[in-house]
Amino acid sequence: MPEIIKINVTRPYEVTIGSGLLDSCGEAISSVHAPCSAAIVSDDKVAGLYLERAMDSVKKAGFRPFPIVFPHGESSKNLSVMSGVLEEMAEGGLTRADIAIALGGGVTGDMAGFAASVYQRGIPFVQIPTTLLAAVDSSVGGKTAVDLAAGKNLAGVFAQPLSVICDTNVFETLDPEVFADGLAESIKYGVLTDADLFSRFSKLDRTELPSLVARCVRIKGCFVERDEYDLGDRRFLNLGHTMGHSIEKLSGYTFPHGHAVGIGMVMMARAGERLGLTESGTAAEIAEALSGNGLPVSAPYSPEELYRAALGDKKRMGGNISLVIPERIGSCFIKSVPVSELYEFARLGKEQ
Repeated sequence: MPEIIKINVTRPYEVTIGSGLLDSCGEAISSVHAPCSAAIVSDDKVAGLYLERAMDSVKKAGFRPFPIVFPHGESSKNLSVMSGVLEEMAEGGLTRADIAIALGGGVTGDMAGFAASVYQRGIPFVQIPTTLLAAVDSSVGGKTAVDLAAGKNLAGVFAQPLSVICDTNVFETLDPEVFADGLAESIKYGVLTDADLFSRFSKLDRTELPSLVARCVRIKGCFVERDEYDLGDRRFLNLGHTMGHSIEKLSGYTFPHGHAVGIGMVMMARAGERLGLTESGTAAEIAEALSGNGLPVSAPYSPEELYRAALGDKKRMGGNISLVIPERIGSCFIKSVPVSELYEFARLGKEQ
């Protein structure tokens, strides 16, 4: 049986997790919205795998779907491609009584969610994540955004979905690198608040994926419920992201998000140990969990490069920036530091 997790935010919704859900997604969507026109937004890679099945299911439930497909990859998450998505929504005749459906990974979820939130000042949307990363992270919580030349996710809005439908069977078609990307964000939840969850990644059992995804979603849901608009506790979810976003930016967004976040976690733990803020051995534990799942633990950029790239990070508030630092596995804290001190964290976080 699928596991259903309720996210209690301003407009509550359910995350349904289980195997074989894609072919019944239309029925699930009809339980939260009456049949109408539906723009199914996907990238060209996912569309070739799952668009036809999603379209068939949605049609059977009485919806009138039409596809909007854009080139896959983080390089498409920009205002130029977003403009094209919005134009296609208009050409498809969507009204405020209609919906958008995000079928894909994190980039697709961001694109579809952002487009839906601004099209005609907002139409409802549903998330159908097709990557492990999107399932455990970006499909839940209502953050939608596109990148600007100055940095990642700098233009966006908070817009919660009507529902999230996660078919764990689709992970079987993921490239190993893409699957590992989601494992990095999953490991992050263990470092943040759950040492037992963290230990499960030392020898991953893929048959446990539905329960692992559900555990990660419950953890994220708790943070989102306490802080829907990212003004307090939700900032804990940024563990690894400050240096991670720098790595992505320096690579021209060719470095996968989860891989970069994993390196960012190791760097924050290593810097924390050297500053006496983090329990000794924590960085090594995180690095072992990452490398054991095919993830890198270092990046080919200098502390100066990482520092400069981080200056445009959206977590910066005036002259300060909030860093999430592991205290030990299962416990982290937030430290607000002057931006000028960020270079020292980058320096201490690099392997020496």
